[in-house]
Amino acid sequence: MKIAVIIPARHASTRLEGKPLADINGKPMVWRVYERAKAAGLPNEVSVATDDERILKAVHSLGGRAVMTSASHASGTDRVAEAALSTDAEIIVNLQGDEPLIDPSCIDAAIRPMLDDPEVRISTLKTRITTEEEYRNPNAVKVVTDRDGNALYFSRSPIPAGRTTFKELHSPPFKHIGLYVYRRDALFEFTRLKPAPLENTEMLEQLRALENGFRIKVAEVDYNPISVDTPEDLERVRALINHG
Repeated sequence: MKIAVIIPARHASTRLEGKPLADINGKPMVWRVYERAKAAGLPNEVSVATDDERILKAVHSLGGRAVMTSASHASGTDRVAEAALSTDAEIIVNLQGDEPLIDPSCIDAAIRPMLDDPEVRISTLKTRITTEEEYRNPNAVKVVTDRDGNALYFSRSPIPAGRTTFKELHSPPFKHIGLYVYRRDALFEFTRLKPAPLENTEMLEQLRALENGFRIKVAEVDYNPISVDTPEDLERVRALINHG
C-alpha cells in the first residue's frame, strides 16, 4: 500500500512572512520538515505542496519533490488534496510545514491505524497534557476520545471540563497534534464538504469531519510538538537544534 506524505507550504503568513523558507541553522524550515518525513519508516514518498515559486525552487535545489498548487486554497488540507492528484498513493499524510522538530516515529504512529484497520479513514495524534497552563491555553487544541480511541470532540476550551482542580481530573486531558492521515477517497470527500457550524465556532477544521459523520482514529504518542508561528518560536527551534 503506497503512502505519501504531503507538506503544505505557503509563503504568506500573518505572523511570520515567508515562514517555510525561514533559515534554521543553514536549512530552510520546510526542508527540515521534509527530512523528518523522509526519516519515517512507513511512507513511500514525500513532497511539498506550495503556491510560491521560491519555495518550489528551494525544495528542488535540495533534491526534493515539490508541486505547485493554486494560491486560492482556503486551507492546507485543500492544498494537500490538489497535490494528491499527482500521486497514486492510497494513503495521504498531511504534515504541517511548521514543525521542523517533528519526531519521525510520530508520523509512523499516525499511519499505523490505517494499516491495522481497513475501516479507519482518517487518523491523527494526541499527547498527554501535563500542565494546567497548557490545559487552559486556547492555542493548544484539546481532544477527547471514546474507549476505542475515536475522537468525540476537539476544542480550544479545556476539555474534559472537570468540577475539581486540574490535578484531580478523573479523565486525563490530551492535546491534539495536527498531523492527519487520510485514505485517498476520504481526503477528496472531506475537501468537497462545506465548512460546518462547529468548525466555524471553534475555528477547527477537523470538526467538519465529525459533524459529517467521519470517524477519526486518534493515536497517543509521547511527544509535545513545537510549532513555529512567531519569530520567538523560530528562535527557540534554532536554539534547540543548535544545542541538540
